[in-house]
Amino acid sequence: MTEDALARRRYFTIVAARLAGVAGAVLGLVLIGRAPDTLTKFIGMTLVLSALVMIAVVPRNLARRWRTPPDA
Repeated sequence: MTEDALARRRYFTIVAARLAGVAGAVLGLVLIGRAPDTLTKFIGMTLVLSALVMIAVVPRNLARRWRTPPDA
């Protein structure tokens, strides 16, 4: 696998992680909006919060893991 193909694959993986987090947050908002009881609203809020954490943490950790090592 060439360097360009590897970089492209890693970039799309990071973008996919962000999109999965956004999809989870939207699903949580739909649950909150249509919830007939308190338990379902709580599950929706938990889903939104965990998706926001995923949006913030996962792409950063992937980028840090795949960072090019400095030439020493």
